[in-house]
Amino acid sequence: MHVTLVPFIGPSGEQKTKPTQHSVTELRSRGIQPDAIVCRSDRPIPYRLKEKISSLCDVPVAGIVSAVDAESLYEIPLVLHDEGLDDYVCRVLQLDERQPELAEWRTLVERVKAADQEVHIGMVGKYVTLPDAYLSVVEALRHGGFACGAKVVIDWIASDEAEGLLAEGRLAGLDGIVVPGGFGVRGIEGKIAATAYAREHRVPFLGLCLGMQCAVVEFARNACGLSGANSSEFDPHTPHAVIDLMDAQRDIVDMGGTMRLGSWPAKLEAGTLVRELYGDEVVYERHRHRDEVNNRSRQQLVEAGLVLSGTSPDGHLVEYIELPQTVHPFFAATQAHPEFKSRPTRPHPMFAGFVAAAAFRAEGRNPHFPFANATDSVTSSTIEVAS
Repeated sequence: MHVTLVPFIGPSGEQKTKPTQHSVTELRSRGIQPDAIVCRSDRPIPYRLKEKISSLCDVPVAGIVSAVDAESLYEIPLVLHDEGLDDYVCRVLQLDERQPELAEWRTLVERVKAADQEVHIGMVGKYVTLPDAYLSVVEALRHGGFACGAKVVIDWIASDEAEGLLAEGRLAGLDGIVVPGGFGVRGIEGKIAATAYAREHRVPFLGLCLGMQCAVVEFARNACGLSGANSSEFDPHTPHAVIDLMDAQRDIVDMGGTMRLGSWPAKLEAGTLVRELYGDEVVYERHRHRDEVNNRSRQQLVEAGLVLSGTSPDGHLVEYIELPQTVHPFFAATQAHPEFKSRPTRPHPMFAGFVAAAAFRAEGRNPHFPFANATDSVTSSTIEVAS
């Protein structure tokens, strides 16, 4: 299948097929003959142009598909279905033709179009000039917005811009703050400052992997009074290594495959925010890291008010942290990467709950828990919150 562009030339008022012809000619020169051609355009391609492309490119007319620009990415499957691409591909591959069940997807598209409440989420990272680096997180946030009828607007914030005195001005006005995963010391202090702002100003906060580690460091410094607390990854000489290498990693020099990778279980504590969101006692999430919350610091963190809401089944590794809902409307973080399990029609519960809390804040309402129940009520007949 070949995707090409059919531009519209304003002065002549015509759509031109030459770019399509040239691109197919180039494919043929490399020994590739497309079975179907998807034509991108800003307006429908008339049948006569489909016939022209078909005759010049040796592709059946049924394989010439008009993919008109859509308001949302999620409309594209419906556009291609209406053009008959799915049936045509099944015939080419000699597969049984079946009528697809698209009711759930059509409902999703309707919800995407109907979302009119903007929720501004600050994404604090050091790769914000390359937004695709956080694509999974961004899409998971949008999925969470679909669940509660909100349109998520991402405010890209370079972590270098959130350090020290810059944090107050750069983060003001946000409805929620996300600190995603990452590696390296650059921008760490900005992520920690953003975490502090979210905690002190009661802005809904979600920390992912490194984001959880930053939240622990910030809490240790400012709530526990551990001056100079840090991760040993960023400051090997810190007097309080509240984040440290896992014991099993201490003698390993090479990274990559030696990291804690893949799906790992976590046991969630009863009565906590994350347990309420997931609805299960044991959950599985994907990991990619070497450092963990230092077990020698756990007692001080807990005594100062941090809730260790999820651990490995043996209780040795901290997987989730949060603040009590009596203290903060939504402050939760995980050592895992839950964004990888979020789907448009099954938003991940942590993202659904986080965006719901941010939407409450955007409305000017105090997002006291259980706002997650509100997402359940609006999704029960339309979008299922993933478990």
